Amino acid sequence: MGEPVQIVVFVMAFVTCNALLDLTGVHQVQGTWMGSVTLPCTYMPSDGFTQQTLIWSMERDHSTSTIFRRDYSGDHILLSQFRNRVSVPKHSPGNASLLIENLEIPDSGHYTCQVTWRTKNNSVITREVTTAVKVVKVAATKPIIRAGELGLTVPAGARTSLTCVASGSPPIRYRWFRGTPGRKALLLSGQAELVWDSLQPSDTGKYYCEVENRAGAGAVQQSDAVELTVTGLTATKPRSEGGSEEPPVATELLYEVAFHSTADVTRLETDGEVPVKCPQKDTNSKTETSNDIFTVKDSSLDSIHVRKNPEYENLMNAMELEYETERI
Repeated sequence: MGEPVQIVVFVMAFVTCNALLDLTGVHQVQGTWMGSVTLPCTYMPSDGFTQQTLIWSMERDHSTSTIFRRDYSGDHILLSQFRNRVSVPKHSPGNASLLIENLEIPDSGHYTCQVTWRTKNNSVITREVTTAVKVVKVAATKPIIRAGELGLTVPAGARTSLTCVASGSPPIRYRWFRGTPGRKALLLSGQAELVWDSLQPSDTGKYYCEVENRAGAGAVQQSDAVELTVTGLTATKPRSEGGSEEPPVATELLYEVAFHSTADVTRLETDGEVPVKCPQKDTNSKTETSNDIFTVKDSSLDSIHVRKNPEYENLMNAMELEYETERI
């Protein structure tokens, strides 16, 4: 009765090992011209089975060529048109997937992943999986606009940006405009990102972007317009106690005008000029008196009428005599 049990155990172990070493892939993959694509080829590593070789080959027009080979001597790319464009993970046991970059139209074809293992008793097991690859040109999609971290309402003086995002076969050409789509607009930039280093209130307005690529046969895609608002706040960078800069904080612009004088100040109701009277000195008097009148006139302020204080003039004369300083 013991012998039949041994046979069953052997059969179950054989089936389990085969299941562990089965390759997993996909039947078909579509890649974008000038883009990249990954062809899956994976298996479950198992003790007692060591990967000896990995070969990726391509069949096109009834002709098969080896693209990539990995063995004890290292990795080898055997077709020149794939050099610097294909790779396989090196430090990921069980992952033999092939990455193809900068896809070209002739890259379309059938790709086969073949893995060979050696067992402890020097037996050899080989598995393979085939994937069909189709490379197509894709026209650029309608772009969307992504605002910077501060959003679309930004304080004056801040740095911000708007980014135009579209998918499709590269290269994609970008253009930024100020205005409304379908109407007269101002061309601002030919980059995907529109950047302001220091926003001004005059930057408030509507903005949109356009994209196109060669795959779209000249078709231009326009985004929806976004409204950028620059507020009357300014972005500053306060310093912490340690001297390092803290994140920008929006503070309101404040303006203060102060007048400091010991003289009597009288506001004139008229904008007319007031004549200036020259000082008159009375040498026979101990106390100097003055009826000097000065008119201060500014384009942005009303006229200020200032009358000198005789007591203030006497005090200044006494101080000059005490320190023997020549009066200017």
